[in-house]
Amino acid sequence: MPELPDLTVYLRALEPRIGGSRCEGLAIVNPFVLRSVDPPVSALVGLSVTGFRLIGKRVVIAFEGDVFVVIHLMIAGRLQWNEKPPKVNRRLMLALFTFPRGTLILTEAGTKKRASLYVVRGEAALDALARGGIEPLAISEADFGVRLRSENHTLKRSLTDPRLFCGIGNAYSDEILHRARLSPLLQTGKLKDSDISTLYRATHDVLTEWTDRLGAEVGDGWPAKVTAFRAEMAVHGKFGEPCPVCAAPVQRIRYAANETNYCARCQTGGRRLADRAMSRLLKQDWPRDIDDI
Repeated sequence: MPELPDLTVYLRALEPRIGGSRCEGLAIVNPFVLRSVDPPVSALVGLSVTGFRLIGKRVVIAFEGDVFVVIHLMIAGRLQWNEKPPKVNRRLMLALFTFPRGTLILTEAGTKKRASLYVVRGEAALDALARGGIEPLAISEADFGVRLRSENHTLKRSLTDPRLFCGIGNAYSDEILHRARLSPLLQTGKLKDSDISTLYRATHDVLTEWTDRLGAEVGDGWPAKVTAFRAEMAVHGKFGEPCPVCAAPVQRIRYAANETNYCARCQTGGRRLADRAMSRLLKQDWPRDIDDI
């Protein structure tokens, strides 16, 4: 799922292409993607774009008349830009927005169609879609700590909770916790003030560095390669590969369709965290220390 750095780069790419431009047409290719009825999508035609913002992991395009398009890409949704009229691909495309300079296309790969599109009018209707999280780059260390300690959960869960923070998902939470050298399963109720400071700095550094890195890669182009797995990441998606800090093999915890990646030597004092599948299967034979494997 695209997270804050990728979504920020999307907004930066949208500004010079459709900022101030009038919507000339809108086609909903797959009806399931539209989750609102009032105002109708036809109301967008003829309106000019007035701005862009994020609400959590949702991309918001503001139009004249206090009308907003809200796009949630979920896991496989992506935004594409085509300067020429595209050939409609009903298996991949969900919606097309036509502007004078080109077409903005909402796509989603795979069969599980989870991406969504809302058209709403007014700030109140827009706020109703928010989950309550605060953008982590826009708050103080004190407020960051208050949010973390508001409920007693694991650090991994709290960082990715959209009711607490905006834009942090599975990938960047792994990178942030590795940078902070904190266990993903550390309970927020046990955090020391020094842990809060370390995690706050790591959050800012990782999100800022990756936003700058992705922005530099795209330049004036379009962010066509939006993925949660990047070769330069320290631990996310790197199970079994050497940690760039200590060279110990990166570990993982699998749960449902997700997994958490971490370095046992850097983050958990050498202790391997129990994997819900393998640790139960192996029981006493489960190697609990990173030096045992």
